[in-house]
Amino acid sequence: MKKIHRDLYAAKDVPALLDVPELPCLMADGAGAPSGERYRSTVEAMYGVAYAVRAELKPTLTFSVAPLEGLWEGDPGDLTSMRWTSLIPQPEQVTAEMVERAVAAVRRKKPSARVDDIRLATLAEGRSAQILHTGPFSEEPATVGKLMKFIAEQGLSLAGRHHEIYLSNLERTAPEKVRTIIRYPVR
Repeated sequence: MKKIHRDLYAAKDVPALLDVPELPCLMADGAGAPSGERYRSTVEAMYGVAYAVRAELKPTLTFSVAPLEGLWEGDPGDLTSMRWTSLIPQPEQVTAEMVERAVAAVRRKKPSARVDDIRLATLAEGRSAQILHTGPFSEEPATVGKLMKFIAEQGLSLAGRHHEIYLSNLERTAPEKVRTIIRYPVR
């Protein structure tokens, strides 16, 4: 995905407009804080499914699993009120049947895995504005403010949810070096 859609993963710290194509994605919905058990267990299960899909396609297609992404809505001041959709973009060759087999495989390996809500769906954002945020999530409001100012200056308005693309592994990256793309569909 990062090679095919370079512009989607190559944001800079200066806001920019881009056209996001429709993308097949593994998706799961939930509510609550990103530090909560539901979110963490859903993300873990999604990666299990993503790697199982990749293994099934490996004889004919070799690819890296794309970065985790999240669509968010709610009050950022009260993370427990957040509603989210976690997603991992997939190659166009992935089918719903492959995802069903991957879900079943993950369930067999780890019966407690939160796989029941994982589905294959299309993300259709179209025209979007994005910016790269470097640093801890607590400092995102300044970056979001910069992006919102840019959107207004372009005479555009928001047309979708707050979208984050996580480029860094949070377990291996110092908070001040965490890189996150922030994107909003616009019209």
